Amino acid sequence: DGVSGDTLLDFGTGASIYQLLSACEVFNEIIVSDLLEQNRVEFQKWLKKDSDAFDWTHIIKYVCELEGNSSREDCEKKAEKLRTKVKEVLQCDALKRNPYDPVVLPPVDCLLSTLCLDVVSKDMKLYVDVLKNFKDLIKPGGHILVLGTINATFYHAGKKRFSVMPMNKDLLEAAYKEAGYKIQKAVYMPRIDKSKAHIADFQGKYFIHARTPK
Repeated sequence: DGVSGDTLLDFGTGASIYQLLSACEVFNEIIVSDLLEQNRVEFQKWLKKDSDAFDWTHIIKYVCELEGNSSREDCEKKAEKLRTKVKEVLQCDALKRNPYDPVVLPPVDCLLSTLCLDVVSKDMKLYVDVLKNFKDLIKPGGHILVLGTINATFYHAGKKRFSVMPMNKDLLEAAYKEAGYKIQKAVYMPRIDKSKAHIADFQGKYFIHARTPK
């Protein structure tokens, strides 16, 4: 939907690349970031093609198929393009006024965050505060893309249980309005497969595309 530009900032990357596979086609540079050192190390293993890096081939192939380019050569080109586009791997902390302190980043064209903000925010006030802080990281009129879960309260990673702030359509759209964004598109998707509800109890997912004031 016309989201493109020079620089994309991925906030809360984890050790994942899936959210960047299409983005590398429309942005010249990508900055990835995560709070945890082990996630940043794992991401860098993939960047450097380390022998023990996680194999994302099946996900890369799936994205290439969605884009209409599913040959082995297409997948290899996609992986290499993403590797060349990633310029920095930074530490970030959503609870800081400047999440990259002491680094001061030039404003970017787009900030992306997937399955992160609902976990780090203990209440709606903090969620709104994080969104407000993000505005300093984005150019005037720039984009923010956020994916999260609806009505979730927990998820497990192995035996570790993490809390999630329950979100719904009304709360989300009020939060972006209060933070000073204009929502361009909001999609709410119900959960179809509930077989793993004991691992994560979300009832659906949301995707929001919003823009900062010009």
